[in-house]
Amino acid sequence: MSDSPRSRGRPKAFNDKTDQNTVQALDRAIGLLELLAANSGMTLSSLAEVADQPVASVYRALVTLQLHGMVEMEGPNQLWHIGGGAFRVGSAFLRRTKVVERSRQPMEMLMRETGETANLGVEVADEVLFLAQVETHQVIRAFFPPGTKGPMHVSGIGKALLAWYSPARIEGVIARHGLARFTDRSLATVEALAENLALIRRRGFAIDDQERAEGMRCIAAPIFNGLGEPIAAISVSGPAFRLPSSDDERIGSLVRLAADKVTEAIGGHAT
Repeated sequence: MSDSPRSRGRPKAFNDKTDQNTVQALDRAIGLLELLAANSGMTLSSLAEVADQPVASVYRALVTLQLHGMVEMEGPNQLWHIGGGAFRVGSAFLRRTKVVERSRQPMEMLMRETGETANLGVEVADEVLFLAQVETHQVIRAFFPPGTKGPMHVSGIGKALLAWYSPARIEGVIARHGLARFTDRSLATVEALAENLALIRRRGFAIDDQERAEGMRCIAAPIFNGLGEPIAAISVSGPAFRLPSSDDERIGSLVRLAADKVTEAIGGHAT
């Protein structure tokens, strides 16, 4: 009797149990990289404390990562930061898809037409990952640098994607991450989120109405691939006093048009 087919890209002797195939030291080192990426410099002791790892183990991991340019240590306070090597590795993710390249011109046009910051994001591991941004010249503006992550249910981009996900996929995201309340406007119940997602599908764009941060609004629309699947979303974000609800239809139409241009450029189609 022949062996059952195995997934490509792994040794024949390995099974599919993740906990048996991971390298603990590597797992911990990646965790340190994620902590450094989320902070603007950390001391060795604070990094060890937050990571809940021995100082000596953290130091050895940092020195190893430093040899590959993944982390850097600078300043009299000896703060550890993400290094240029991590950027080069991370940039390979952007090269996997034409979405970033094809989105640049529509995002620039969207920023000029609305006067607000335009953003591009995707979903990675049930979170919104911001890939690119075209900033407005306004002094008060939204800022989501590439690499920033956030919950999907309180994000314009996140909800624009969720609205076209299957019910099972939406249920999975909620089961794994919950519906945390960030402001009084956050959609923190399954019923409230479901009602909002239905509205998004009807009008073609999503609105984050101060759901993650008081005083900030965002309007987003999805980008689809050749199978009609939502793979990314474009948004404009800014202070609520410059993005009033009375202007939602106009700006929503502009965002929808920008997203549709990217969909067309990558050979996709909306469902």
